Amino acid sequence: MAPLPLVRVSLLVAFSVFLTLVLGFGLPAALNFVAGCFGFPGSSVTECVVVAYLLFVLYVAMPRLPRGTVKSEGKGVLITGCDSGFGHALAKHLHKMGFTVFAGCLLKEKGGDGAVDLAQMHSERMKVLQLDVCSGEQVEKAVEFVRANLENPENGLWAIVNNAGLSTFGEVEFTTMDTYKQVSEVNLWGTIRVTKAFLPLVRRARGRVVNLASMYGRMGNALRSPYCVSKYGVEAFSDCLRYEMKAWGVKVSVVEPGNFIVATGILTRDIVASTADKLWQEAAPGVQQDYGRTHFDNDMALMRSYCGSGQKDVAPVLEDITDAIASRRPFTRYNPMEPYWWIRMQVMTHLPAAISDRLYF
Repeated sequence: MAPLPLVRVSLLVAFSVFLTLVLGFGLPAALNFVAGCFGFPGSSVTECVVVAYLLFVLYVAMPRLPRGTVKSEGKGVLITGCDSGFGHALAKHLHKMGFTVFAGCLLKEKGGDGAVDLAQMHSERMKVLQLDVCSGEQVEKAVEFVRANLENPENGLWAIVNNAGLSTFGEVEFTTMDTYKQVSEVNLWGTIRVTKAFLPLVRRARGRVVNLASMYGRMGNALRSPYCVSKYGVEAFSDCLRYEMKAWGVKVSVVEPGNFIVATGILTRDIVASTADKLWQEAAPGVQQDYGRTHFDNDMALMRSYCGSGQKDVAPVLEDITDAIASRRPFTRYNPMEPYWWIRMQVMTHLPAAISDRLYF
């Protein structure tokens, strides 16, 4: 068998040649056919290619077309996971836009920096509350708090943003069942728990549900199975909820961020080191022996290399969440990610697995 890098190169070259042939011969013929169907005279190959390229540039380069904006005044938005990262930045962003923000913080009662920072804004439209999405009791108390502090409870709650999340890594045989359960308890069951609790208020407002998934909710990756499992579940839950909420006028959107490790600080060298120690110590002796320390250390070195990667600004995620909340016609899915990851996601979700596996694994 040829070495894997050679196989990847061969496949990429073959795919590029195939795409060139399709664009060079098939696309002009198809465009001529479409033009003929609408009564236009046949175009030259050059004109067809120019038109196709122009449409591609417009699709990639043009800003999102305006689709109307709802008024923010008097509308409340609940955001989970506002201690740091996307949630903390989003709370400030939506407050600046004029929304009344209910910022759920895991560490409010412990004096967490994120909760303190939001509370120090001293604004009637920034309401910080204790919220652990894994606690049914705290979620119910949050519902009571929001209902009591809405400007007009009869109008309901305009939106909930399920942002609270937990990430980890590790190969399947090094990852304990408790880790799988812990990650899904926050990312998946926390999203479902909060959504179910607040849905009556959102239905009353004919509002929005925005769920933070991930590019790893659409495609798997080595070393990331606990996270992928939970985010795949968020995607499925969001789809089912969207079908059900259509009759109520509630829009359900999924935001699938790419790599924002640098911007959020979700993965640091200290986190990698502590997680690596835990993974190795909890692995069965037979697993340690079969995989070997060298293999394990190489995996951990790969994770350390990611610590300085990704986009440095959370603005693309904030813009997409804001569009899902404030646009009159929000999209079903948003993909704030770098072009490389967007292309990889398209390849892995649209091409046969035999091809995508060869390209990326």
